[in-house]
Amino acid sequence: VQLQASGGGWVQPGGSLRLSCTASGLSFRNYGVGWFRQAPGKEREFVAAITRSGGTLYADSVKGRFTISRDNAKNTVLLQTNSLNPEDTADYYCATTRLITGAGRSYWNPEQYGHWGQGTQVTVSS
Repeated sequence: VQLQASGGGWVQPGGSLRLSCTASGLSFRNYGVGWFRQAPGKEREFVAAITRSGGTLYADSVKGRFTISRDNAKNTVLLQTNSLNPEDTADYYCATTRLITGAGRSYWNPEQYGHWGQGTQVTVSS
């Protein structure tokens, strides 16, 4: 099983990036998928998740700016990030979870996730 996050890079404040998470060895349709991020010197924090049924959850810090979506046919989960600011600078990781729809705040807990991909770095600066 391998997850691969991509799409990171450098962007000016107010800019956008589209992050992708692709999987091999498993089918995303059988999992919820979450995005987490970790800034230097900080703990890993929840960003967004999409449930198996397509429900979405967002951290308050990104709500209204980020959008998570899934394309089961391509075995891909996307994170569209808009209106980026320097506080969004971090390594972004995707991960799978067996949590059911309706598990609520459990999606915030990284221990609920099994397979993790390598991160993709997002840098927001002028």
